[in-house]
Amino acid sequence: MFQWAANLKKTELLEGMYVKKGQVLCVVEDQQYIQLQEDYLLAKAKIGYAKAEFERQKELNQSKASSDKVYQQAKAEYNSLSVMVQSYAEKLKFAGINPNSVSAKTISKSINIYSPISGYVSKVNVNIGKYVSPSDILFEIVNPTDIHLALTVFEKDINKLAIGQSLIAYTNTNPSKIYPCKIILIGQDFSENRTTIIHCHFTNYDKALLPGMYMNAEVELHSQQSNVLPSEAIVNFENKNYVFVDKGNKEYEMKEVSTGNTDNDFTEIISADLKEASIVIKGAYALLMKMKNVEE
Repeated sequence: MFQWAANLKKTELLEGMYVKKGQVLCVVEDQQYIQLQEDYLLAKAKIGYAKAEFERQKELNQSKASSDKVYQQAKAEYNSLSVMVQSYAEKLKFAGINPNSVSAKTISKSINIYSPISGYVSKVNVNIGKYVSPSDILFEIVNPTDIHLALTVFEKDINKLAIGQSLIAYTNTNPSKIYPCKIILIGQDFSENRTTIIHCHFTNYDKALLPGMYMNAEVELHSQQSNVLPSEAIVNFENKNYVFVDKGNKEYEMKEVSTGNTDNDFTEIISADLKEASIVIKGAYALLMKMKNVEE
């Protein structure tokens, strides 16, 4: 059985280098490549004679000048060699050798490994002289124009997302620089902490985006009417959220509220009994501190 196992003879790749599709990544060598080319050429040499003999026996058999047995033997030999030639040709292609270029004068123990894509070399896992096996990853190449953003999303938020939905992403180092994206895939399984991964595609490629970079994102949800308050109007006390209702005459009532999404310093208020209330939107934290001091 033919396997991709050989010694690395030559490579000039370094991490960060740009390579084009079809460019030679490295050269490997091994005696098995000589044997493979030899087997292919011998099978090709035999099939010519086998084909001629098969056609000759076919004519003789039609005129009853040859027995059916001899004809069947010639046919089986020709078919067997046809399969061998095709099999060896596919193995040569798998090894990166063009079967049409193989001849007695071009047999070599070295073959070239070509890049399947254009992109940047992100990792070089081998060095010259190393013996590599079929399971070894020699190089890792990233196509920067096809970089995806993988976001971790909690289970409770999955029903708010859909393929094609827009979002903006940004890095911690430069949060003012935003990258528009669209959701292209939503994970169907959850981890132990009840999260899953959604995959997003950047609308425009930016060479500043690198694989492994940590990013945050804000997802654009469907528009809906909501009651909101400035986030500074809401105070958290003993793990509950409260607002202060102005009762007049410098009297204030601390009222618990249920909150929803927060965006641009505004927070959604789910409580339905505050529509007609006069809410303190500035100094809420100072009122909380004063209330606690009075209680103490």
